[in-house]
Amino acid sequence: MKVCLDTNVLVAAFATRGLCADLLRTVVTKHELVIGEVILTELRRVLRTRIRLPDAQLRSVEAALAQYPVVPKPTAPTMIELRDHSDRWIIATAVDGGADALVTGDQDLLIARASAPLPIVDPREFWELLRRGSRG
Repeated sequence: MKVCLDTNVLVAAFATRGLCADLLRTVVTKHELVIGEVILTELRRVLRTRIRLPDAQLRSVEAALAQYPVVPKPTAPTMIELRDHSDRWIIATAVDGGADALVTGDQDLLIARASAPLPIVDPREFWELLRRGSRG
């Protein structure tokens, strides 16, 4: 399964222990991570300015993600109307990367799931989906 993890999931995965870190490990070991230029740019900004991750740790995060193909910034955002225009680029990235699912904690994206061209789920829903899949 090709899985696009939104910026907030990646921030939580690298900044804390818990569900998002477990999801990232599972995706990179058993599935295919879809990461985009748009997501990487936002991830760097958030880790540097909000989390205040030291430069050495930021370089480690970048090195860890450098081994995965990066989806270039899409030529256009999705046409789905969202409160935060930048979220339209996240959906477009997931679609351009051929993702089977977009995992996010962003409520604006989760609200848009009914009109999205791919499943959008929160981290807990995705974890449960993976657990059910491994049992059946």
